[in-house]
Amino acid sequence: MPAPKPHASRSLLVASAVLLSLSLTAPAALAAPTPSTSPSATPPAKMSTVGGTRLGQPGTQVNLTAGVPVLPKDVTARSWIVSDAESGEVLAAHNAHWRLPPASTLKMLFADTVLPRFPKSTPHKVVPTDLAGMGAGSSMVGIKEGQTYTVHDLWLGVFLRSGNDAVHVLSAMNGGVEQTVKDMQDHADELQALDTHVVTPDGYDQAGQVSSAYDLSLFARSGLQKKDFREYCSTVRAKFPGDTTKNAKGQSVRGSFEIQNTNRLLSGDTDIPVYQGIAGVKNGNTTNAGATFTGVAERGGRVLLVTVMNPEKKEHNEVYKETVKLFDWGFQAAGKATPVGELVPPKGAVGSTAQPGASASASGSGSGSGSGKGAGSKPVAASSANGSGGIGVALAITAGVLVLLAGAAFLVNRRWPLPDLVRRRTRP
Repeated sequence: MPAPKPHASRSLLVASAVLLSLSLTAPAALAAPTPSTSPSATPPAKMSTVGGTRLGQPGTQVNLTAGVPVLPKDVTARSWIVSDAESGEVLAAHNAHWRLPPASTLKMLFADTVLPRFPKSTPHKVVPTDLAGMGAGSSMVGIKEGQTYTVHDLWLGVFLRSGNDAVHVLSAMNGGVEQTVKDMQDHADELQALDTHVVTPDGYDQAGQVSSAYDLSLFARSGLQKKDFREYCSTVRAKFPGDTTKNAKGQSVRGSFEIQNTNRLLSGDTDIPVYQGIAGVKNGNTTNAGATFTGVAERGGRVLLVTVMNPEKKEHNEVYKETVKLFDWGFQAAGKATPVGELVPPKGAVGSTAQPGASASASGSGSGSGSGKGAGSKPVAASSANGSGGIGVALAITAGVLVLLAGAAFLVNRRWPLPDLVRRRTRP
């Protein structure tokens, strides 16, 4: 697939913003407020301005200029954001920096932090202390004490079943829960995800543990740079090791059972089909957080990220239904809507130019929406199968010239290519 065509006007705008960012600072964005232990029912009047001043304003932010479709009116989430996964442009957002409980979508940060540290073939025998401290009612993949699992097995448990048991075993391998939480917080700070305060590695409800739709999108965008992350988050089903038993000959035999991804836009459900072009990323649901979800999808050369947090409407699979509406809007609006902000790169990506809040479209242009709610393409091509279901890897984006220019891309238009992002095959 050819690289997306450059947009001259956008490049000039962003280049100007980059020059301006060298002389500006955003102290308000750098100073993250102390997280609340019980987020309020309404967004704060002032929020972080990382990525642009409009993203720090409560309510819906969008530029509804001529040719831009209106936003779906029945999106009830407390917070959401639609962005271009490659350029980082935010097409529309609603309370993007509202600090809310993230549930298991926080596992994206866990994976982005810990996944590179252990080869997938590394074996680990589970001891009782590995599984200590998990919250009551935690989601589990079914890890058993005394059994040996590979790191590959454990990551399948994290991504497909959202297994807190798999998270805790990997955390034990990483030096323990406390060390892993510290590592995650450090990585969040490096990604400029300043709304995030990590208390647990698995996203289980804890006082003070918060993130935002903006930060969750940063975690997804960073994780998608990693091949293993892309493959795990797009795997629909796989075999997971079970108990070891003795067969008739007295030989030890390890059983297995099938696990399926709980991301319903990947696996489908009775009231929601598989979304064309979907390639992950992560869902979550807890008492305090409600339903949360971050997804990535590709259509017509565009790769979009959508994050939805805590829909007020409590119908079955509502978080996915609202995500679909925002994806559909985003693919229609891409290339037409003037961005209202951007997903900033990590601090280390561009040195001194990676200033929080520096954006070519920090305030946007055209007609915007203030507070309150905002007013089918061809299937993607098939790729090689992965996982027992034969549909494990998704989306592949040819980096082409963008890879050659990656070192300078941020200085021009902050484009962050997603190399080899795997392409979903069409399924019934």
